[in-house]
Amino acid sequence: MLSVLRVHLPSDIPIVGCELTPYVLLRRPDKTVTTDDVPESAPLDGHFLRYKWYRIQSDKKVAVCSIHPSEQATLQCLGCVKAKIPVTKSYHCSPKCFSDAWQHHRVLHDRAASAVNENGNEEEEVFGRFNSSGSGVLNTSLSGSVSSTSLTNGSAPLYPAAVTQRSGGETWFEVGRSKTYTPTADDIGHVLKFECVVVDAESKVPVGHVNTILTSRVIPAPSPSPRRLVPVNGADVMGHLDSDGRISSSGTFTVLSYNILSDVYATSESYSYCPSWALSWPYRKQNLLREIVGYRADIVCLQEVQSDHFEEFFAPELDKHGYQALYKRKTNEVVFTGGAQAIDGCATFFRRDRFSHVKKYEVEFNKAAQSLTDAMIPSNQKKSALNRLVKDNVALIVVLEAKFSNQGADNPGKRQLLCVANTHVNVHQDLKDVKLWQVHTLLKGLEKIAASADIPMLVCGDFSSIPGSAPHTLLAMGKVDPSHPDLQVDPLNILRPLSKLIHQLPLVSAYSSFARLGVGLGMEQQRRRMDPTTNEPLFTNCTRDFIGTLDYIFYTADSLTVESLLELLDEESLRKDTALPSPEWSSDHIALLAEFRCKPRIRR
Repeated sequence: MLSVLRVHLPSDIPIVGCELTPYVLLRRPDKTVTTDDVPESAPLDGHFLRYKWYRIQSDKKVAVCSIHPSEQATLQCLGCVKAKIPVTKSYHCSPKCFSDAWQHHRVLHDRAASAVNENGNEEEEVFGRFNSSGSGVLNTSLSGSVSSTSLTNGSAPLYPAAVTQRSGGETWFEVGRSKTYTPTADDIGHVLKFECVVVDAESKVPVGHVNTILTSRVIPAPSPSPRRLVPVNGADVMGHLDSDGRISSSGTFTVLSYNILSDVYATSESYSYCPSWALSWPYRKQNLLREIVGYRADIVCLQEVQSDHFEEFFAPELDKHGYQALYKRKTNEVVFTGGAQAIDGCATFFRRDRFSHVKKYEVEFNKAAQSLTDAMIPSNQKKSALNRLVKDNVALIVVLEAKFSNQGADNPGKRQLLCVANTHVNVHQDLKDVKLWQVHTLLKGLEKIAASADIPMLVCGDFSSIPGSAPHTLLAMGKVDPSHPDLQVDPLNILRPLSKLIHQLPLVSAYSSFARLGVGLGMEQQRRRMDPTTNEPLFTNCTRDFIGTLDYIFYTADSLTVESLLELLDEESLRKDTALPSPEWSSDHIALLAEFRCKPRIRR
């Protein structure tokens, strides 16, 4: 007979919006073991599995700590209540939690006070979730009388709730009858119960033991604090998105570049400081999607996107928001734990109402490596040369046509094309020659496109290269000084002659515009987040062991101008969670976003 051997939940903490998928191990009548489902529509040997989910509501209300959402709150900040800051931000699990969070949390009070001073009344909550909360006075120990409005947002459960049992001050509401369940806001602060039992298909009567799991309390999904657009074209006020979430000027467009951290690399060994629930893919994918959609960019360049995640999640989800998707998987066939589907690549999305797809080019550096060794390397050294050069990296180059008018163009009737390159140069730090060769190869390919059409270009991605390194210098300066220390590593002579390390594209790093800002509100803050020696951000990648800039958006300065940039994050605010990724930010990189305007055409 069919029997259940084991049930467990992969994630220890349930989060609103993140699907719970229990692991159910079965023994079939033939004694084989499987994790396949046996639904009522396809019974096995006259039996099937029945699932039920319950929300257990205690008569005693529970508030959740705003810093450690898996912990029950014991303190509430009265300053938050007085300032009418959202009540969920006022709870803390201990005095130490409150004092540790204070320097970040006080910003909530300062902003609430300034909003009252400026407007004479309280602004709506616009600051997002600071992964720190509470301030002012910290008495009010919580009893069981916290208002239930602080624990729910009024959304209806996915499944009509029915009271099924009441005992010992607890009420069980049935909330689902499928194997999976996605917690809603109504579940916040409550324990969920999963039941799985074998049922006789004919009599519909349960057979044998009912297997149950109790979760910990459901927590709200932390969301990234909003980042503002800062104008860099001479304006002295902070930029704001329009009601549709985008800059409304018809002649501009926005581009996002973001290494989202592939699930296969997001291991607890590498990121032990990040809570396991915040490192899990069901949580991270929802948080990343929320963040990406929130930027409302016209063009989105993502790196480290696993092919299964692209096909099953990002492409269909971003399609709902009006994006067309293009993808290039890395060329390796190394068997990860997840097999070929776990191989990552580059994904480029663009808004269908703003651009149309003209052409797609795929760059496979492995193929370029094969051609190079065939042409340059003696046959007895080819194997070791390929071993050094083949790193499976790719670039995705897309030519788009703008559907919006290019105001001020010399010939408004002419097609406005745009070339966008998206790459991840994932090469070990020791292989400086390989990294530079890959960037040079990409630039030579882009030069060919530029020669065939007078077209503005964007080069986006994670180049695994810090400012001042040879790859960054080649991109930003168009050449590399022969005395550059990176050029000393070249065992295969693939960089020789050094005079070939040039290109003619007038590329400029978009974020260097912050270094040229005038005086104004918010400008000094952004300049402090820039490195004055390199004119690049102080960091785009922040882990416990490394902090520095690896990601860039380069543009051709003869055909595009930067109008505004997404504000940079400050290291101190990230260190409250040790480093990235964290419950608030779900990658170890930060997103970069720039708004551009096309210049009137001047032939290169």
